[in-house]
Amino acid sequence: MGNDIVRLHHIGHIVEDLAQAIGLYERMGFLVPPPGLPAMPRSEGAQLEPFGAANTHADFPGSFLELATRVKDGEGAGLPADARLVPLEAPPEVLPVLVERINEAGANLGAFLERFEGLHILMFSSPAIDEAATRLTAAGVRHGGVNTVRRAAPRGAKVPVETVRYLEIDGDEPGGRSGAVTEGRVGVVADLDPDVQGARGLDHPNGAVELVGAVLCVADLELGAVQRRYETYLGRPARRSGPARVFDLDGAALTLVPESGLAALLPGERPVALPAFVGYTVAVRDLALTRDLLRRNGLPVRETPSGEVFVPSDAALGAAVAFRPASAG
Repeated sequence: MGNDIVRLHHIGHIVEDLAQAIGLYERMGFLVPPPGLPAMPRSEGAQLEPFGAANTHADFPGSFLELATRVKDGEGAGLPADARLVPLEAPPEVLPVLVERINEAGANLGAFLERFEGLHILMFSSPAIDEAATRLTAAGVRHGGVNTVRRAAPRGAKVPVETVRYLEIDGDEPGGRSGAVTEGRVGVVADLDPDVQGARGLDHPNGAVELVGAVLCVADLELGAVQRRYETYLGRPARRSGPARVFDLDGAALTLVPESGLAALLPGERPVALPAFVGYTVAVRDLALTRDLLRRNGLPVRETPSGEVFVPSDAALGAAVAFRPASAG
C-alpha cells in the first residue's frame, strides 16, 4: 500500500509587512504575484468580508512558498496596494465550521508573529487526504477534519474553479490552539491539480523549480519525542544523518535537527525559539546563476557543508532560504 503523504506541499513565511516580504522575495529571484485577500460571507446571505490572512505564493509545479500576514476583521490596512479580494465558496452546511477554522487560522498567525517573524507553516501533500485523515485519527492525532474551499482558478486553467482540501493538526499540549502544534501550523493538503498549478507563473528568474526541503530545529532533549510525533504524522520512519533525523519524501525531505547541530547544517544560524522551522530549500536549474543573482541584488550568501547556498535568516525576515541544484538527490 502506498503512502498517503508523499511530498512537501508548501511552507509558510509569516511576516509583519507583506509588501516588504514580496520585495525581498523578488530580490531573491522569485516571481511573486499580487497578494490575495480571502473573503467570505460570515453567514448565509451576508456580504463578502476579508478576514483571516492575506497571502501570496511563489509557485512551482508541485509545491509553493507562501508569504502571509494576519488580516484584522474586515480590514485590508497595511497590505500592498495591488492586493485583491479572493472570494471563497463553501456549502451552507459547512460555512460556520469553515469560518471558525479561518478565524482560528488568523488568530494563530497573530500568535505566530508574537513569537517571531519567520517560518510557521509546513503542509504536506497527499494523493489520498481522506485516507490520511482516517489514519491520523486512528493513531490518536487530533485534527479538525478535512476542510474544502473553492476559489477561482487562474486564467488559462481548464477549469473555472480550484478546489482545495486540507486538514490542520491540533496540538496536544495544555492550552494548545486548534489548528496549530508547538512549532506552528502543520497539516496535509490534497495534491495540487497540475492543470491549475501549471496556469500560474512558474518561470522564476532565479531558476527555482520546486520546494525540496524544510528544517525543523528542536531542543536536544526533545529530538526523540518530535521524531516520534512526525513519524506518526507521516506514516514513515526517519533515518539518521549525523545528529539530525531525516524524513525522505518524494523528491524532498523534512530534516529535524537538534539545537546543538544547527550551526553545522546551516552555518551561522541560531534558532530564535524552540521548536521552530528555521529554513527551507528550493531546487534551481543552475546554482551558479542563482548565486550570482543573489549577490547582484545585494543579498548575503553563505554555503552549507553539502554545497547548498543560502540567504541567512537575519537577511531574510527570519528564514534561512537555501538553494541547491535540481539534479541533486
